Amino acid sequence: AFAPIAGAAAAEGDLGHQQLDPLLAVLKKIPADVPAEDRSGAEQILVNLARHAGPQQIANGGAELLAHLDPDGNEPKDEDLKPPSREVHLRKRDDGWWRLNGLLDPEFGARANALFETWGQRRPVDEDGNRDPRTPGERHGDALFDAIHYAMTNDKAPTLSGDRTTIVVTIPLDTLTSGLGMACVDEVTQITARHARLLACDAKIIPAALGSESEPLDIGRAARTVTPAQRRALNLRDHGCAFPGCHRRPKHCEAHHILPWGHLGDTDLNNLCLVCRYHHMVIHGQSGWTVRMGSDGRPEFIPPQYLDPLQKPRRNHR
Repeated sequence: AFAPIAGAAAAEGDLGHQQLDPLLAVLKKIPADVPAEDRSGAEQILVNLARHAGPQQIANGGAELLAHLDPDGNEPKDEDLKPPSREVHLRKRDDGWWRLNGLLDPEFGARANALFETWGQRRPVDEDGNRDPRTPGERHGDALFDAIHYAMTNDKAPTLSGDRTTIVVTIPLDTLTSGLGMACVDEVTQITARHARLLACDAKIIPAALGSESEPLDIGRAARTVTPAQRRALNLRDHGCAFPGCHRRPKHCEAHHILPWGHLGDTDLNNLCLVCRYHHMVIHGQSGWTVRMGSDGRPEFIPPQYLDPLQKPRRNHR
């Protein structure tokens, strides 16, 4: 009575238990509110399929039938409506580095994977034929850093107590100017003075005068070194990272002071250029690359002598 068409085929010897078991399993999943003629039609389709198909093919065909008969599926239960469980753990190590691990739901994982595939692509071969030496893990780490930096500097980013997310870097002025020594991030993590100078290029700076016992004597007002109007002008002029051969777009770039801020460099267009995070570190590092403003008001980069003994200025023509 439950499956008369399948029963008749079995009585004739056309179906065995290997075909009947998956066929009956599909029929039991058909909702009770499905009309009798639709149920009978579905059974006939399954019986015809089962005469020359194996168990897996019957199961696959049954899944397609169920999707057609009941496209909405079973009514969700309360536990099915709970928000996805996403876990991310960030722990600071004794050496100042941070360890990140977590568990992502399917949607979050797919979004993260898409971000790594787009923002974590290999850098193109530069004008000297050098290829991107980063491993996939290193490229993914840089992509995550770029995404967080972009989110924190976005005009629509959420605020904390009425202010943008801010990291406080404490460093003596002479150390910042010379680039020699150490700085402290949020009073917990040590970074080099060179790294602090990189942060000072395009960041929200809160100047603080410290006494001999490191007590704060005077806290200045926060001032963003590059205004939104200047940033728009830089985007229009440089069209992205100005370093030769780089293809990063403006949204992935930072404003670099050609004459460093710590050396009283002015924050105006003839002392600024856009560079991506990687090439910003190249310029502030010990690579030998320097940048200057050309006679036409556009940035040009001077390579180190080991790359070009004549040190001919280069520009980004992408």
